Parts: sequence; structure tokens; C-alpha cells
Amino acid sequence: MPITDILNRNAREYGNEVALVEINPQELEQKRISWRDYSLIEPSRTDSFRSELTWGEFDRKANRLANFLLTRHIGKGDKVAILLMNCLEWLPIYFGILKSGAMAVPMNFRYTAEEIRYCLDLADAEFLIFGPEFVGRVEDICDRLPKIKSFIYVGEDCPSFAEPYNALVSYCSSKNPEIALSDDDEAAIYFSSGTTGFPKAIVHRHRSLTHSCVVEQKHHGQNRDDVFLCIPPLYHTGAKMHWFGSFLAGSKAVLLRGVKPEWIIRAAAEEKCSIVWLLVPWAQDILDAIDRGEINLDEYDLSRWRLMHIGAQPVPPSLIKRWKEKFPSHQYDTNYGLSESIGPGAVHLGVENIDHVGAIGIAGYGWETRIVDEKHHDVKPGDVGELAVRGAGVMKCYYKDEKATAEVLSADGWLFTGDMARESEDGFIYLVDRKKDVIITGGENLYPVQIEDYIRKHNAVKDVAVIGLPDPRLGEIAAAIVELKPDAVLPEDEFNSFCSALPRYQRPRKVIFATVPRNPTGKIEKPKLRKMYGGDLLVAQQNELK
Repeated sequence: MPITDILNRNAREYGNEVALVEINPQELEQKRISWRDYSLIEPSRTDSFRSELTWGEFDRKANRLANFLLTRHIGKGDKVAILLMNCLEWLPIYFGILKSGAMAVPMNFRYTAEEIRYCLDLADAEFLIFGPEFVGRVEDICDRLPKIKSFIYVGEDCPSFAEPYNALVSYCSSKNPEIALSDDDEAAIYFSSGTTGFPKAIVHRHRSLTHSCVVEQKHHGQNRDDVFLCIPPLYHTGAKMHWFGSFLAGSKAVLLRGVKPEWIIRAAAEEKCSIVWLLVPWAQDILDAIDRGEINLDEYDLSRWRLMHIGAQPVPPSLIKRWKEKFPSHQYDTNYGLSESIGPGAVHLGVENIDHVGAIGIAGYGWETRIVDEKHHDVKPGDVGELAVRGAGVMKCYYKDEKATAEVLSADGWLFTGDMARESEDGFIYLVDRKKDVIITGGENLYPVQIEDYIRKHNAVKDVAVIGLPDPRLGEIAAAIVELKPDAVLPEDEFNSFCSALPRYQRPRKVIFATVPRNPTGKIEKPKLRKMYGGDLLVAQQNELK
């Protein structure tokens, strides 16, 4: 069934119950009020720090937008882009677009003006719905977006080149527009994260979105009493598709605007959250804050928190060991997916398999997996190959890019992920690295994730990225960009001594102490690192050869 049917059911059966809560701790910081002090003054629902929406209000807002779009002749086959920070309006806007029959096109809030222009043009978007954080970027390019028929602004003080969202939709009917939708109808275009190049436009059908709802609930057992804490950006499949399990259950979700460790812990406590999905850096920051005494867990009632799951990148086993020491009652799961497979769930560990931490797990509900060689033949257990997945959540195609689609999607539905993995004798899959991140040094294949997992064991290391840098003799060498914990000291000779436990060919030949950049979904931005450090090294090598 189309995913919009789930919202219709929730509004009908749970209309007066809270669907979404938005918490914005930055509002308090600007007013110089602590969260603790704020909680004592019993704020109203309409306060800018905390606001909420019932399922009935959610559905009516979505219907109003859908009916407005239909008055502007936007419907099936048309694309409406969303450029908003996480907020209460985000999901009703997303579902309003779907209810009109059009395709939603969520946009990365970190895009530059030129990246916004590129993606809008690539997706053939006709409407852009954007928020106050993006006025400057949109204004810079608005006269170079000939396909955009209308810029719609969500917020106060609408800029002159846009139309005000609230005024446009307020007069429209809140009744369901009753547009006939099917599983095969195209629903959304998501952009790849760009960690291996410029974003591609990924087309998903309604079938993919609904499948994601079912998979998430099957994996984590969301029920009506659960409360999901959503922190990652909603434009990405990772955050929204984890929320989809709660959506299917008709249970409440909390949108937290900010990632400070205290905010996460306090939101989980005060909103009685039972499920929290984290990225690796946030989990590390929480544990470090506890170790430094900045967070005292005894001050918080976290008794409802039952599940911490994590994904979007390889998860260091040492991190989960530390987490279980601090939160022994938590169930734990890790989730693997990619935007082409409608986000997380194609592979997952499973809460019952905590003894296999380090693996990304087994095929998810309704999914199949293979590990193949370059000719797409299955490799034997223990050998490294490319992970392929198949299921109802696989994308339809890359929009207007038949060549790129054919490179990753087979005629019989297998999606070749570009991730290198191996399968153990007992059937668990271990992620080795991105195919494009493999370093070939002197004829040997190095998998950076394996080296990164080892380096993270050092107590002074907060984060690390291993990349290949050009070398005139070996082709490439492994370089470690190491981000240290606050106030930590790690001399280079001590680092090299620590790495001596690695096989000689795996030891980094160069170490750079610097910040490790990650995108909003927690993935290391290795192309950026290669550009930052690879170019300088290559110039130096060329000068040496002169």
C-alpha cells in the first residue's frame, strides 16, 4: 500500500494523541536559561523551546499542502523539493507532497548554494519549500533556477522572491484529496550522500517507503507505548526510515534540534524515550561526557530507554563495549543500509546477537544478501567481496542516468552496494570497507576500516580516518588522520609504536593530527580528506623528482 495510507489510519484511529514533539535547546541558550530551570516553570505548548503535534493535526497539515499543490497543478510526476532544518513542519510537508501524488525531494541542509542549484536542476524540481536558514543561499541562485515555478518560505518575514507557506495553505481544505496512489507510483527522490563523488538522484516508489516501515518495526518491535528520539536530519533516509517503525506503530517521536550529549540524555529522560538512534560520534561524545563527569546518569530517569541502535558507518566494537558498561540494560542493534536501499535495514545485527558485535549482521526482514567477486560470482565464506542486496526497498533507478543505474542494479533486482564485506561461517556479515576507499599499496589491498578500528582503541583517540595518498614507488600509502580527545596528547612516536602491533603492511606510513570531517549522517568525508592532504603530498613528491 502507499505510505500515505498509514498516516490516514493514524489520524483516524489516534487523532488526538501526540505524534511529534520538537525540542530546540538552542532557544534556551539564547535566552540564557538552563534546561533544568526551564522545566520548573511549566512552559506552554506554544513556547518555541518545545512544541507538539497530534496525529490529527499532522494529517490536516499534510492535506492542506496537498490541496494547495493541486491548485497549482502539481501532481503525479512533478517534484517538490524540501530544504528545511528538522522541525514540526518537515514531516507534514513531506506527506503533503506525497498525498498530492507528486514526488518529495528532500535536500541536504549543508549544501552550498551551487549544490542546491545542481540538485534542484538534476531532479527537475518545480517547487522549492525552504526555511529561514537558507534564505541567503536560495536568494543567490533563485534567478538561475528556470525550472522552479515557486519558492515557498516556511517562517516569519518572508523574503521578497518567495511566497509565505502559512498564508498559502491556511485557506486550503484539510480533507484528504483522495488522489489514487499505488505501490508502483514514484514517491521520492533522495540524493546519495556524496562521500564517493557528487550526489546522484535516487528514485524510490511508495513500495520502498512502506517496506521500510515494516522492516523497521519487525527489527525493533515498536509499539504504541514507545517514544522514538530522532536526532539526525530528516532529509536523509537514515533518520526518517528509523522513525518509520514508530510511524507504523502510531507512536510518538521527539525531534531534538541539537546533538550536545546533555541535550540527548535530558531529552531521553524528560520525554520518556524508549528508542534512541545514534551516530558513532554522538555515542562517543556521550560516553566521554560521562567519563569527564559532565553528565551524572544518577540525575536522570532513563528507565524507559530500552534500545540504542546505531548505524550509517562501521561501528567500533570498543564503543559498544563502553556503552554496555554505562548502560547495561540497553538492547543494542546496528543497522546497515544505503539511500539506494531506502536507508537502514537491508542488513542488521539483531538485538539477540550482541555476541556478534563487530558484524553488521544478517539479511534484514524481507531482504536477501550476497557477497560477490568482480564478475558477480558468489565468493566463499571468509573471502572479501562486494556486498549485494535485494528486496522491495531497492531503488527504481538513478533519475535520468541509465548508465549509472546499470552499473549498480542488475536485471534481476540485485543492488551492488560498493561496500566490501565478508561472511563468516555462521552467516554473519562483516563490513570491510567502501570499494572506492580500498588502498592498494605495493600490490596489497588495505581496508581502512580495519586499521581505523584498531587505532580507535587508543585512549587518546576520539576519531580517525585512514585514506590512501599517492606514492611514486608503492602507488599509494596509508595515511591516518587522527582527531584527539580534548586535552589529550599523543606524540607521533608513541602513535607509531602503538601501530606496531598491526601487520607491517597495514601500518600507516603517515599520521596527521587534525579534525576528522563527517557529513550530517556521520560518514567520514574521505574525498574531502584526500583533496585536503593528497594534493599537497603529490606536489611535494613531484618536486622531489625534479
